[in-house]
Formats: sequence, C-alpha cells, structure tokens
Amino acid sequence: MSDPRSSLTHYHSGIVPREIIARDPRHSFRCIVHDFPSEICGWASHPEYEIHLIQKSSGSVIAGDYVGTFEPGHVSLMGPHLPHDWVSDLAPGEVVVDRDVVVHFTDEWVRASMDVMPELGILDGLLQRSARGLEFHGESAARAGDLIRGVVGANGPTQIARLIELLGLLAQAPADEVTPLASEWLGTSDNASANLAAEAGLAYIFDNLTGDIRMSTAASLAHMSEPTFSKYFRRAAGTTFSTMVKRLRIAHARRLLDTTEMSAARVAVASGYNNMSNFNRQFLAEVGLSPTAYRKLEPGQKPAALPLRTDTKAAPATPELAGR
Repeated sequence: MSDPRSSLTHYHSGIVPREIIARDPRHSFRCIVHDFPSEICGWASHPEYEIHLIQKSSGSVIAGDYVGTFEPGHVSLMGPHLPHDWVSDLAPGEVVVDRDVVVHFTDEWVRASMDVMPELGILDGLLQRSARGLEFHGESAARAGDLIRGVVGANGPTQIARLIELLGLLAQAPADEVTPLASEWLGTSDNASANLAAEAGLAYIFDNLTGDIRMSTAASLAHMSEPTFSKYFRRAAGTTFSTMVKRLRIAHARRLLDTTEMSAARVAVASGYNNMSNFNRQFLAEVGLSPTAYRKLEPGQKPAALPLRTDTKAAPATPELAGR
C-alpha cells in the first residue's frame, strides 16, 4: 500500500524549468500524451492555450493562486501565461504511465481561424475566460475527455476538425459545469527572479509537505534573502508562501478524507499538522466544514476549492510556518 504521506513529497528534487512548447512546422498545434513524473511536468507558464486531461491518478492542481484537487477525468483549459501544475499522489519511485493528454495551440492560430470562419466567433468568450483557468465538470468534462483523446488519435484534417469540435463543446458548456480557477486580479510575471522564487518554493513545499517548512530554506534554495524571496514568490504565485503551504496541505487532507479510511488524527499528521486543534481550525477556515463533517458528505455535496483572495500588496516575510 502506498504511503499516504508520499502524495506530494516525492514531486521534485530541484528547480523546475519554465516550459517552452516546441513548434512542429508540420502541424498548426501540438497534442501529446505523457507520463508523470516526466521532464515536461512542473510549475510552468507559456504563451499557448492548454487543454489538459488527466487520465489516471489523483492529486493537487495549481492554477495561478488556485489550489484544488483532481481525479481521473479532470479536464481544464489554461489561458496563455497562467502558471499551472498537476501533482499526483505517488509512492516513492512510482510512475503514472500516460497520465496526461494535452493540446496546445496559439492565440495567433485560433484568432486566424476565427477570422476566416465566422462560425467560430463563439470561441471568443471561452478564450477570454481561460485567462483565469477553467475546470469542466459533469457531461461536459466526460464528452471533452473523449474528444481530447480523439484529437490525439487523429491526424490531418480530421485532427483539426476534432479540435474545433472540442473547442465548440467547451465554449458552449453549461455554466454549472464550468468553474473559473484563479483570481481575476492575478497577473502574469515575466520577471525571471519571480519565476525562480515560485519554482524553487513550490519544489521545496512538495518535497517537504508533511514536515517542517521554513521560508528561510526556500529562500536559500532560490539564492535570495527572505524578504526578496517573499516578494517575488507572491508576485509569481499570486499569494504568500505560507498561504500556499496551507492550501496544499488542506488539499492533501481533503484527498485523504475522500479516498482512505484514515482517522482525522492520522490525516492531520499525514498532511503536515502535528496539532489537531490547529488542523481542525485551518480545515474549517479553508473548507467551511470540520474534517469529520466533510467526510460525511456525498461527493456531489462537497465544496469546491476556492481561489485565494489575498491583498495584492507585498506581504511581510514569514521566517517559518509555525503552529503545525
């Protein structure tokens, strides 16, 4: 049986490079299937739109300042330059084969297509909303998952037709089957120092989620002072370092409550909390329910994770995360 504490602690061993989407002159967009972990997984942003299907495993999804969970069948659309990542629950050394099916396309390509095919005008609203990241649910997600696999499995004109059909489906998905993820105010960062702080900070958090996490250590890994690291991490990730740690720990706790029969006390420890009262308080603040009450709900009744809405002004440096 996999160690429940391993879900996020075996994610990275170093800094994740920013993703560069390779262009193939023989194709107008890119579609791939890949494993997790792999060299192309990690906290990344890029100028392309990304349609993403998770085929296997569960874990944490991060989109800008949003932290939530995913299960097989998770479908999302990430707009250009929105930082994102999907981290599976893994045992040491485990690899999830063909976890991801991904489609990348440029704004230039889709806008040019809309110019010559006015019928595609319905995509404009979808593209604008994707700036926050969109997660699809229900029948829309199920149909989109089949279409995403269909895009990857086709070639030539058929592949283009299937992508257009997929985009049309996403654009017309019912409002109750689409959830925006990141906060509207979230901006993108082209600052190399900010991206380095986010990459190093997230890698460190995932490697140590169940243990002590100190911002001083994260800053050292990024070769920055704590105040500088704090400023740049917030600029790139859209929230403070300490809040990101809390969100990831609570997301992991929710997943353990959903998928195991571990007691709430064991879930607390496996999620990095040594103090049960603090765990209950943080869980209630984040989810709106106690861990026990949350577990009793049916899957369709459980609240979705919400974007972080923190003050956008620079926050003071937090030397360590106390009160675990």
